[in-house]
Amino acid sequence: MIERLDAFMARANAAYYASRDPFVDFVTAPEISQVFGELLGLWAAMAWSMLGSPAPFALVEAGPGRGHLMTDALRAAKRAMPAFVEAADIHLIETSPRLIGLLKDRLPQAMFHADLSTIPDQSIILLANEFLDALPIRQFVRRGPAWRERYVADGAFVEASAETALPDAPEGTVIERNETAEAFVAALASRISRRGGSALLIDYGHDGGATGESLQAIMDGQPADPLAEPGRRDLTAHVDFSRLAMAARNAGAEIRGPAAQGAFLAALGIHERTAQLGHHAGQDDALRLLAATRRLTSPEAMGSLFRVMAICPRGMEPLPGFGA
Repeated sequence: MIERLDAFMARANAAYYASRDPFVDFVTAPEISQVFGELLGLWAAMAWSMLGSPAPFALVEAGPGRGHLMTDALRAAKRAMPAFVEAADIHLIETSPRLIGLLKDRLPQAMFHADLSTIPDQSIILLANEFLDALPIRQFVRRGPAWRERYVADGAFVEASAETALPDAPEGTVIERNETAEAFVAALASRISRRGGSALLIDYGHDGGATGESLQAIMDGQPADPLAEPGRRDLTAHVDFSRLAMAARNAGAEIRGPAAQGAFLAALGIHERTAQLGHHAGQDDALRLLAATRRLTSPEAMGSLFRVMAICPRGMEPLPGFGA
Protein backbone atom coordinates (compact mmCIF):
# COMPACT_ATOMS: atom_id res chain seq x y z
CA MET A 1 0.00 0.00 0.00
CA ILE A 2 1.27 3.46 -0.94
CA GLU A 3 0.17 6.37 1.27
CA ARG A 4 1.00 10.04 1.37
CA LEU A 5 3.06 10.71 4.50
CA ASP A 6 0.32 12.64 6.30
CA ALA A 7 -2.18 9.81 5.72
CA PHE A 8 0.36 7.28 7.00
CA MET A 9 1.12 9.39 10.09
CA ALA A 10 -2.56 9.96 10.89
CA ARG A 11 -3.32 6.24 10.63
CA ALA A 12 -0.27 5.22 12.66
CA ASN A 13 -0.93 7.68 15.49
CA ALA A 14 -4.63 6.83 15.67
CA ALA A 15 -3.70 3.16 16.13
CA TYR A 16 -0.95 4.02 18.60
CA TYR A 17 -3.09 6.11 20.96
CA ALA A 18 -5.97 3.64 20.74
CA SER A 19 -3.89 0.63 21.74
CA ARG A 20 -0.82 1.69 23.72
CA ASP A 21 0.05 3.64 26.86
CA PRO A 22 2.02 6.58 25.44
CA PHE A 23 3.47 7.47 28.83
CA VAL A 24 5.57 4.31 28.71
CA ASP A 25 7.33 5.85 25.72
CA PHE A 26 7.59 9.53 26.68
CA VAL A 27 6.81 12.05 29.41
CA THR A 28 5.20 15.48 28.97
CA ALA A 29 5.48 18.63 31.07
CA PRO A 30 2.33 18.06 33.19
CA GLU A 31 3.72 14.64 34.14
CA ILE A 32 7.09 16.16 35.06
CA SER A 33 5.76 18.73 37.55
CA GLN A 34 2.43 19.80 39.02
CA VAL A 35 3.66 23.39 38.83
CA PHE A 36 3.33 23.38 35.04
CA GLY A 37 -0.41 22.73 35.15
CA GLU A 38 -0.90 25.08 38.08
CA LEU A 39 0.68 27.98 36.20
CA LEU A 40 -1.38 27.30 33.09
CA GLY A 41 -4.52 27.27 35.22
CA LEU A 42 -3.62 30.66 36.67
CA TRP A 43 -2.83 31.94 33.18
CA ALA A 44 -6.25 30.81 31.97
CA ALA A 45 -7.97 32.46 34.93
CA MET A 46 -6.18 35.75 34.32
CA ALA A 47 -7.01 35.62 30.61
CA TRP A 48 -10.67 34.98 31.49
CA SER A 49 -10.69 38.01 33.78
CA MET A 50 -9.13 40.17 31.06
CA LEU A 51 -11.87 39.02 28.67
CA GLY A 52 -14.53 40.36 31.03
CA SER A 53 -15.23 37.11 32.92
CA PRO A 54 -17.72 35.56 30.46
CA ALA A 55 -20.08 32.99 32.00
CA PRO A 56 -20.52 30.29 31.06
CA PHE A 57 -17.50 29.67 28.85
CA ALA A 58 -15.74 26.66 27.37
CA LEU A 59 -12.48 25.68 29.08
CA VAL A 60 -10.89 23.28 26.62
CA GLU A 61 -7.80 21.12 26.60
CA ALA A 62 -6.64 19.57 23.34
CA GLY A 63 -4.71 16.36 23.86
CA PRO A 64 -5.31 16.02 27.63
CA GLY A 65 -3.28 12.85 28.14
CA ARG A 66 -4.15 11.38 31.53
CA GLY A 67 -5.68 14.64 32.78
CA HIS A 68 -2.84 15.90 34.97
CA LEU A 69 -2.66 19.34 33.36
CA MET A 70 -6.38 20.07 33.66
CA THR A 71 -6.56 18.68 37.21
CA ASP A 72 -3.63 20.81 38.38
CA ALA A 73 -4.96 23.84 36.49
CA LEU A 74 -8.40 23.65 38.06
CA ARG A 75 -6.98 23.16 41.56
CA ALA A 76 -4.76 26.24 41.32
CA ALA A 77 -7.41 28.38 39.64
CA LYS A 78 -10.03 27.43 42.22
CA ARG A 79 -7.78 28.72 45.02
CA ALA A 80 -6.98 31.96 43.23
CA MET A 81 -10.22 32.73 41.37
CA PRO A 82 -13.17 30.48 42.31
CA ALA A 83 -15.56 32.28 39.95
CA PHE A 84 -13.42 31.15 36.99
CA VAL A 85 -13.92 27.47 37.82
CA GLU A 86 -17.62 27.98 38.56
CA ALA A 87 -18.16 29.58 35.14
CA ALA A 88 -16.15 26.95 33.23
CA ASP A 89 -17.65 24.10 31.25
CA ILE A 90 -14.83 21.57 30.83
CA HIS A 91 -14.29 20.13 27.36
CA LEU A 92 -11.54 17.72 26.29
CA ILE A 93 -10.50 17.02 22.70
CA GLU A 94 -9.50 13.35 22.68
CA THR A 95 -10.24 10.41 20.39
CA SER A 96 -8.47 7.51 22.11
CA PRO A 97 -11.07 5.27 23.80
CA ARG A 98 -8.45 4.06 26.28
CA LEU A 99 -7.47 7.60 27.34
CA ILE A 100 -11.10 8.73 27.45
CA GLY A 101 -11.76 5.94 29.95
CA LEU A 102 -8.96 7.20 32.20
CA LEU A 103 -10.07 10.82 31.85
CA LYS A 104 -13.67 10.09 32.80
CA ASP A 105 -12.44 8.81 36.15
CA ARG A 106 -10.17 11.80 36.77
CA LEU A 107 -12.44 14.52 35.34
CA PRO A 108 -16.01 13.22 35.52
CA GLN A 109 -17.45 16.68 34.79
CA ALA A 110 -15.71 16.87 31.40
CA MET A 111 -17.37 16.56 27.99
CA PHE A 112 -15.46 14.84 25.19
CA HIS A 113 -15.01 15.84 21.56
CA ALA A 114 -13.16 14.57 18.51
CA ASP A 115 -12.43 18.13 17.36
CA LEU A 116 -13.42 21.76 17.86
CA SER A 117 -16.60 21.58 15.81
CA THR A 118 -18.83 20.08 18.52
CA ILE A 119 -17.72 22.38 21.35
CA PRO A 120 -20.52 24.87 22.16
CA ASP A 121 -20.32 28.16 20.27
CA GLN A 122 -19.33 30.38 23.18
CA SER A 123 -16.29 32.17 24.54
CA ILE A 124 -13.39 29.71 24.71
CA ILE A 125 -10.13 29.36 26.59
CA LEU A 126 -8.05 26.51 25.18
CA LEU A 127 -4.85 24.90 26.42
CA ALA A 128 -2.82 22.60 24.15
CA ASN A 129 0.46 21.13 25.33
CA GLU A 130 2.21 18.77 22.90
CA PHE A 131 -0.91 18.38 20.81
CA LEU A 132 0.10 19.93 17.48
CA ASP A 133 3.34 17.95 17.11
CA ALA A 134 1.37 14.69 16.72
CA LEU A 135 -0.80 16.02 13.87
CA PRO A 136 0.17 14.64 10.44
CA ILE A 137 2.69 16.39 8.23
CA ARG A 138 3.56 16.35 4.55
CA GLN A 139 7.18 16.35 3.35
CA PHE A 140 8.55 17.75 0.10
CA VAL A 141 12.05 17.19 -1.32
CA ARG A 142 13.81 19.37 -3.88
CA ARG A 143 14.94 17.27 -6.84
CA GLY A 144 16.58 19.19 -9.68
CA PRO A 145 14.26 21.95 -10.92
CA ALA A 146 11.14 20.62 -9.16
CA TRP A 147 9.71 19.53 -5.82
CA ARG A 148 8.75 15.92 -5.10
CA GLU A 149 6.39 14.77 -2.34
CA ARG A 150 7.13 11.87 -0.02
CA TYR A 151 4.87 8.84 0.22
CA VAL A 152 5.31 5.69 2.28
CA ALA A 153 5.39 2.20 0.80
CA ASP A 154 6.57 -0.99 2.52
CA GLY A 155 8.30 0.88 5.33
CA ALA A 156 10.28 3.24 3.08
CA PHE A 157 9.88 6.62 1.43
CA VAL A 158 8.99 6.90 -2.23
CA GLU A 159 8.55 10.15 -4.12
CA ALA A 160 6.00 11.50 -6.58
CA SER A 161 5.43 14.80 -8.33
CA ALA A 162 4.33 17.61 -6.02
CA GLU A 163 1.64 20.07 -7.01
CA THR A 164 2.17 22.39 -4.02
CA ALA A 165 3.93 25.70 -4.71
CA LEU A 166 7.08 26.02 -2.62
CA PRO A 167 10.00 28.49 -2.57
CA ASP A 168 13.20 27.80 -4.47
CA ALA A 169 15.79 25.84 -2.48
CA PRO A 170 19.00 23.85 -2.97
CA GLU A 171 18.98 20.25 -4.18
CA GLY A 172 17.89 17.80 -1.49
CA THR A 173 16.20 20.38 0.75
CA VAL A 174 13.26 19.00 2.75
CA ILE A 175 10.30 21.20 3.65
CA GLU A 176 7.51 20.07 5.97
CA ARG A 177 3.95 21.33 6.05
CA ASN A 178 1.33 20.57 8.71
CA GLU A 179 -1.97 21.44 7.05
CA THR A 180 -4.00 19.79 9.83
CA ALA A 181 -2.38 21.96 12.51
CA GLU A 182 -2.86 25.09 10.43
CA ALA A 183 -6.54 24.25 9.88
CA PHE A 184 -7.02 23.64 13.61
CA VAL A 185 -5.46 26.99 14.50
CA ALA A 186 -7.45 28.80 11.82
CA ALA A 187 -10.73 27.37 13.16
CA LEU A 188 -9.73 28.20 16.73
CA ALA A 189 -8.69 31.75 15.84
CA SER A 190 -11.91 32.32 13.91
CA ARG A 191 -13.94 31.31 16.96
CA ILE A 192 -11.84 33.53 19.25
CA SER A 193 -12.26 36.46 16.85
CA ARG A 194 -16.02 35.92 16.66
CA ARG A 195 -16.93 34.79 20.19
CA GLY A 196 -14.01 35.96 22.32
CA GLY A 197 -11.46 33.91 24.16
CA SER A 198 -7.80 32.98 24.22
CA ALA A 199 -5.67 29.93 23.50
CA LEU A 200 -2.26 28.82 24.69
CA LEU A 201 -0.28 26.51 22.41
CA ILE A 202 2.89 24.87 23.75
CA ASP A 203 5.05 22.53 21.69
CA TYR A 204 8.52 21.90 20.45
CA GLY A 205 9.33 23.58 17.19
CA HIS A 206 10.64 26.76 15.61
CA ASP A 207 9.55 30.26 14.73
CA GLY A 208 9.82 29.84 10.96
CA GLY A 209 12.25 29.46 8.10
CA ALA A 210 13.61 26.08 9.17
CA THR A 211 14.05 23.33 6.61
CA GLY A 212 14.96 19.69 7.03
CA GLU A 213 13.33 16.55 8.35
CA SER A 214 11.92 16.56 11.87
CA LEU A 215 9.66 13.48 11.72
CA GLN A 216 10.60 11.24 14.63
CA ALA A 217 9.37 8.20 16.52
CA ILE A 218 9.71 7.18 20.16
CA MET A 219 9.30 3.66 21.50
CA ASP A 220 10.12 2.63 25.07
CA GLY A 221 11.74 6.02 25.57
CA GLN A 222 14.19 5.54 22.70
CA PRO A 223 14.35 6.89 19.13
CA ALA A 224 12.90 4.46 16.60
CA ASP A 225 12.30 4.16 12.86
CA PRO A 226 9.16 6.28 12.18
CA LEU A 227 8.17 4.19 9.15
CA ALA A 228 8.40 0.77 10.79
CA GLU A 229 5.57 -1.03 12.61
CA PRO A 230 2.91 1.72 12.29
CA GLY A 231 0.78 1.94 15.41
CA ARG A 232 3.47 0.71 17.78
CA ARG A 233 5.34 4.01 18.24
CA ASP A 234 4.53 7.68 18.68
CA LEU A 235 5.14 9.83 15.60
CA THR A 236 5.72 13.57 15.94
CA ALA A 237 7.28 16.47 14.05
CA HIS A 238 8.46 19.95 14.97
CA VAL A 239 5.83 22.70 14.87
CA ASP A 240 6.30 25.71 12.58
CA PHE A 241 4.89 28.50 14.74
CA SER A 242 5.31 31.13 12.03
CA ARG A 243 2.79 29.35 9.81
CA LEU A 244 0.40 28.89 12.74
CA ALA A 245 0.68 32.61 13.51
CA MET A 246 -0.13 33.41 9.89
CA ALA A 247 -3.16 31.10 9.99
CA ALA A 248 -4.41 32.78 13.18
CA ARG A 249 -4.00 36.29 11.80
CA ASN A 250 -5.69 35.37 8.53
CA ALA A 251 -8.66 34.13 10.57
CA GLY A 252 -9.03 37.50 12.30
CA ALA A 253 -7.16 37.01 15.59
CA GLU A 254 -3.88 38.26 17.04
CA ILE A 255 -1.02 36.25 18.46
CA ARG A 256 1.36 36.76 21.37
CA GLY A 257 4.79 35.22 21.17
CA PRO A 258 6.10 32.72 20.31
CA ALA A 259 8.24 32.77 23.43
CA ALA A 260 10.68 30.24 24.80
CA GLN A 261 8.99 27.97 27.33
CA GLY A 262 11.65 28.67 29.95
CA ALA A 263 11.16 32.43 29.78
CA PHE A 264 7.36 32.09 29.69
CA LEU A 265 7.22 29.87 32.78
CA ALA A 266 9.71 32.08 34.61
CA ALA A 267 7.51 35.12 33.93
CA LEU A 268 4.53 33.24 35.39
CA GLY A 269 6.47 32.46 38.57
CA ILE A 270 7.64 28.87 38.22
CA HIS A 271 10.76 29.40 40.32
CA GLU A 272 8.85 31.09 43.14
CA ARG A 273 6.15 28.40 43.16
CA THR A 274 8.79 25.65 43.15
CA ALA A 275 10.53 27.25 46.13
CA GLN A 276 7.20 27.60 47.94
CA LEU A 277 6.34 23.94 47.47
CA GLY A 278 9.87 22.88 48.33
CA HIS A 279 9.77 24.80 51.60
CA HIS A 280 6.88 22.64 52.79
CA ALA A 281 8.21 19.37 51.39
CA GLY A 282 10.78 16.88 52.55
CA GLN A 283 14.30 17.09 51.20
CA ASP A 284 13.81 14.40 48.54
CA ASP A 285 10.57 15.95 47.27
CA ALA A 286 12.11 19.43 47.27
CA LEU A 287 15.02 18.19 45.17
CA ARG A 288 12.62 16.43 42.81
CA LEU A 289 10.60 19.63 42.35
CA LEU A 290 13.74 21.63 41.69
CA ALA A 291 15.01 19.11 39.13
CA ALA A 292 11.63 19.15 37.37
CA THR A 293 11.64 22.94 37.13
CA ARG A 294 15.16 22.91 35.73
CA ARG A 295 14.08 20.37 33.13
CA LEU A 296 11.14 22.53 32.07
CA THR A 297 13.07 25.82 31.94
CA SER A 298 16.74 25.10 31.19
CA PRO A 299 17.85 25.96 27.65
CA GLU A 300 19.74 22.67 27.58
CA ALA A 301 16.54 20.72 28.29
CA MET A 302 13.02 21.91 27.37
CA GLY A 303 13.36 25.64 27.99
CA SER A 304 14.38 26.72 24.50
CA LEU A 305 13.21 23.93 22.21
CA PHE A 306 9.63 24.29 23.44
CA ARG A 307 7.81 27.40 22.26
CA VAL A 308 4.68 29.08 23.64
CA MET A 309 2.20 31.06 21.54
CA ALA A 310 -1.12 32.61 22.51
CA ILE A 311 -4.07 33.46 20.28
CA CYS A 312 -6.37 36.30 21.34
CA PRO A 313 -8.87 38.80 19.91
CA ARG A 314 -7.57 41.85 18.14
CA GLY A 315 -6.74 44.73 20.46
CA MET A 316 -6.47 42.65 23.62
CA GLU A 317 -4.00 43.92 26.20
CA PRO A 318 -0.75 41.97 26.78
CA LEU A 319 -1.34 38.48 28.15
CA PRO A 320 0.60 37.15 31.16
CA GLY A 321 3.95 35.63 30.31
CA PHE A 322 4.54 37.51 27.06
CA GLY A 323 5.63 40.93 28.26
CA ALA A 324 4.37 44.23 26.96
